[in-house]
Amino acid sequence: MSKFKFNQIPLSVRMIVAMALGLIIGGVGTSLFSTVDHLANAFIMLLQMTALPYISLSLMVGIGSLSAHKAKSALKSSLLWLLILIALMLCFILLAPLSFPYWQSAEFYSASTIKVSQEFNLIELFIPSNPFNAFANAVIPSVVLFSVFIGIGLMPLKNKRQVLTVLGSLQQSVSNISNLVMRFAPIGVFCIGWRAASTLDASQLDGLMIYVASAMVLVILLSFVVFPALLATITPFSYRAILKASREAMVTAFATGSFFVVIPIIVKKTKQLITEQYPHSNDADKVSEVVVPITFSLPVGGKLLSLLFVLFSAWFSGAYIGLEDYIKLVIIGVPQLFGTSTLAMHNLLELFNVSNSMFDFFIVSENLAVGRLSALLSVTFASCLPLLIATSMAKAFRIKKVALVRNLAVIPLLSIVAFISLKFAFSAISYQYQGYSKFIERDFLMENVESRYLNEPEANSNTAQPFVGVLTRIKQRGFIRVGYFRDDLPYSFHNHNGKLVGFDIEIMNQLAIDLNVDIEFVKIFHHQAKPLLESGYLDITSGVPVIPDNMAQFTLTMPYSSQNIAIVVKDQRRAEFTEWEKILQREDLTLGIPETFFYQKAVARNFTKGKAWEISTPRLFFKPEYAHIDAMVFGAAASSAWTLLNPDYTVVVPKPELAPLYMAFPINKNDHAFELFMRNWISMKQQSKTIDKLFNYWIEGNSSLVVLPETE
Repeated sequence: MSKFKFNQIPLSVRMIVAMALGLIIGGVGTSLFSTVDHLANAFIMLLQMTALPYISLSLMVGIGSLSAHKAKSALKSSLLWLLILIALMLCFILLAPLSFPYWQSAEFYSASTIKVSQEFNLIELFIPSNPFNAFANAVIPSVVLFSVFIGIGLMPLKNKRQVLTVLGSLQQSVSNISNLVMRFAPIGVFCIGWRAASTLDASQLDGLMIYVASAMVLVILLSFVVFPALLATITPFSYRAILKASREAMVTAFATGSFFVVIPIIVKKTKQLITEQYPHSNDADKVSEVVVPITFSLPVGGKLLSLLFVLFSAWFSGAYIGLEDYIKLVIIGVPQLFGTSTLAMHNLLELFNVSNSMFDFFIVSENLAVGRLSALLSVTFASCLPLLIATSMAKAFRIKKVALVRNLAVIPLLSIVAFISLKFAFSAISYQYQGYSKFIERDFLMENVESRYLNEPEANSNTAQPFVGVLTRIKQRGFIRVGYFRDDLPYSFHNHNGKLVGFDIEIMNQLAIDLNVDIEFVKIFHHQAKPLLESGYLDITSGVPVIPDNMAQFTLTMPYSSQNIAIVVKDQRRAEFTEWEKILQREDLTLGIPETFFYQKAVARNFTKGKAWEISTPRLFFKPEYAHIDAMVFGAAASSAWTLLNPDYTVVVPKPELAPLYMAFPINKNDHAFELFMRNWISMKQQSKTIDKLFNYWIEGNSSLVVLPETE
């Protein structure tokens, strides 16, 4: 009896088991170790390492091996049927979001919240003035076009066999490296699963299920109904023969999750089918040898499912998707898929300003199911395309009228039923919006001190007192007195237990710990801050933007954080506020600006046509009686917090991105000793990453942080 060897277990099985283990370990609440995060990133980068070289080499070899005559004869029909099949797929993909249920959604602030999506220049995107720059920056369309031209340049050469042999050997070596990387796939997907599960909650898993189910229905419709029925209707090939020719490759691709490994099978089976149907055609039987390998690099088949994930991510993040977004996704998004979907996903997510945290969703879904579905769909696409091209070259198209009538009636009906069924199934999922609870249920991340709270300043607190240094005053009192502003999310707010928490509040607790005193918080209005600081009643207040209006009133500490300027607006009006120039030129707009961000001279200089209203608190903007205000200009971090409480609104950062506003703490103008102390203290906390940890927790909503001891 032979001994069992671990290597006998198929790689696909090991990957599934590793992913499951990672999800289980991450899902039970185990802290995410930095080593796991690094290993997950390393595996993804190794996968991406060989992608561009292989794409380039495969195109050079595939096109360069053709003769000019063969290339010309197949080019027109190839492009026509390629575009028809892509358009058919895009119709189904773009209609799929109609089945998504109505879920209220919003997300915490992240770097992508303030990242203005890149302006795409289609000429620069496709034409590589510097090919080396295109390779270095992974500009996939430019790399593809460069490789195509190299292949075209090789076609007329008489002694090209040696060059093609060298390029083919390089292509095989890159493929060997990919196979070597895949040996470590179980470890990589285990770490990815761990990392993803550490940040997933129940509502996110529900969302992931919606994406996987939508992708599954799309693949089943396209692979087993739409594409084979199309061929069976207009070509001599029967529905059964088409499925029989692609059956073996489908099963293998689904089992391995790889379209690449079944390319030889597809070439063999389709070539055999074409030869049987067109035995007297000179070139038709050679179509598969050229077309099928090239489809690996084209944005076709399962790669287009990545567009569905982008639409899902935008929906799941609460972003409103308008007609122009669909157009942008097709025009700009499809060219990004000339490479691997993994390589393109970061750029695709940027199209909708979706947080890159969704990238882990993508990796998990790909490894669990969607990658296998994508491979299966790619097999169907790559099997149908050469059959259509061969039929075109043989001029053998014939429309089967009975099949045409039947398919025109059955396929749309079947598709509608499938989408409606998805809609009902998704609506049955017990979903509750959790953005508000995730925001309001947080408590301090680090150690805190004994605190007292006053809802308003004490009587006579504005009366001037003999000057005593703040540090001396704090020591004499035994506590530091801090003013905090109303409606200052996420810097100061009361959680679900009524406890005062927030980014600034926890920073003040860390200050009290280092001063070895307690802390007293006093709720104040902004106009009260100056007299209360001057009188010595308050020692410091929570943060305000560093703008001239605030600098004239207070001495401000060195900045401890920053906020980018953003606009809060109803989801469906997002498209109106994407460019500052258009916003400022409109005379029909009324913009609200909370008083802490209302820089009078800048407002007077820029808002010359529309109206800019100063509002005392951002809370007013969300009240029905202030519905005449079209949008609110505010900090991106604070805006994200308010949209968590009001998920019908979204955060937009118009182009061009403006310089960020720094945040600092107001203190008394005359106390230079305390100013120097705070400068050094904030610098120390920034060096120790304490402020970064608190920012990630309170502003970005990252609850899976590992709090390490400080090393100051």
